[in-house]
Amino acid sequence: MHDFSQSKILVVGDVMLDQYWNGRAGRISPEAPVPVVKVANEEMRAGGAANVALNVAALGAKACLLGVIGQTEEGGQDQHGQQLTHLMHQAGVKTDWSLSPSGTICKLRVLSHHQQLIRMDFEEPVPEVPAQVLVDLVKKHIADYDVLVLSDYAKGALQFVEQMIAVAIEANVPVLVDPKGLDFSRYQSATLIKPNQSEFEAIVGQAVDDDAVVEKASKLIDDLSLQALLVTRSEHGMALITQKDTPYLLKSRAQEVYDVTGAGDTVMAALATGFASGLSLQNSVHLANQAASVVVRKVGTSTVSKAELDEAIKADMRHKGYVAMNEDELLELVKLSQKNGEKVVFTNGCFDLLHSGHVRYLNEAAKLGERLIIAVNSDESVKKLKGDSRPIVGVDGRMELLSALSCVDWVVSFNEETPERLICKLLPDVLVKGGDYKPEEIAGAQCVWDAGGQVEILSFWDGYSTSKLVDKIQTD
Repeated sequence: MHDFSQSKILVVGDVMLDQYWNGRAGRISPEAPVPVVKVANEEMRAGGAANVALNVAALGAKACLLGVIGQTEEGGQDQHGQQLTHLMHQAGVKTDWSLSPSGTICKLRVLSHHQQLIRMDFEEPVPEVPAQVLVDLVKKHIADYDVLVLSDYAKGALQFVEQMIAVAIEANVPVLVDPKGLDFSRYQSATLIKPNQSEFEAIVGQAVDDDAVVEKASKLIDDLSLQALLVTRSEHGMALITQKDTPYLLKSRAQEVYDVTGAGDTVMAALATGFASGLSLQNSVHLANQAASVVVRKVGTSTVSKAELDEAIKADMRHKGYVAMNEDELLELVKLSQKNGEKVVFTNGCFDLLHSGHVRYLNEAAKLGERLIIAVNSDESVKKLKGDSRPIVGVDGRMELLSALSCVDWVVSFNEETPERLICKLLPDVLVKGGDYKPEEIAGAQCVWDAGGQVEILSFWDGYSTSKLVDKIQTD
């Protein structure tokens, strides 16, 4: 799939730290009619422009983040700034900060039973001097990057956005802007700006259908000397309008939407990363739409990894033929799922001549967790196990059929007689085998146990057998 390892993105804008305090609320305070939350855990995430940079890094590109964080009286970073710096460096994002006595913007959310009870914002407007320093940092770094992303949350870091755009134009670096507010003239001469539908209509007036969006976007492009404008339209998809090309209207890809928090950041990151890699604006927008379809299925401010994006693209292209993932791609997805608290189930087999017995078994296995992996014997492996007359269906066909089952998340092939090596590499939470086995007899069981997982044995459904189907076909 796409290789973004050589793409270099400079992200500049309003950065913030999102804090989440989670706990049980079992009683009402005697001091006031409010719930008492016993905080059990705390989570910190990067927000604003910092989330854009994290998304760029998650796609495998190189990211550098410039922003304003708090300064202590001694001249160092304040506590929230240090936490934000740690999150960035942990993800491989370079940082260069402008320090300000206004402090690092922080949004604290208190949650109980998956419900947000209160949000507290710690923020002061960014003074002019730190914002001007940010312009100097853009001048310092711009020559080393392929694309400049300006992420405006109207907190003050981009007070001098016109100067930043001018610096990028002089360096011949494209500028992509995520705008805010009612004055888009600030972004004059940028390569592209990306308002959402409501932001767009606040500038140009109501645009209820595709024709109105295209007409008003074209005028805005002329007024602001832009090369392109991308309107993100929620469930209606996206509209890319450029100076010369035919408007590109995309339907939304998301089937289930859990949370749109940070989805705009993901779209901008994927758009910039694709464009920096050499893709056209249209292909970059297509990529961004795929990324958005993944991130809105997650809760809270999140990122989309390259492996997740590749998986979404492959699923979208299956009408042109199934494309199997490799083991390393699968390993990354397994780790991501486990990190998100999902239990990963693994089973394996030849699955030659897929029948309803297989489907019932796989549905039962899928109930043991949130994600189901099917490891499929390669053609060579099946021959060793079943004889030269097998398999009847080649491995690509078997994998495509299995991947089409609603209970199956991922399908991968293996060449050995048993999948022990693959199991020990992936370390699923649950290893499932069908048949008359003892757990200790199952290949890979010890690796799963050593990692704290479990091994389950399910019964095959009576009356279903590939061998019996083959005999019946040959007899008839």
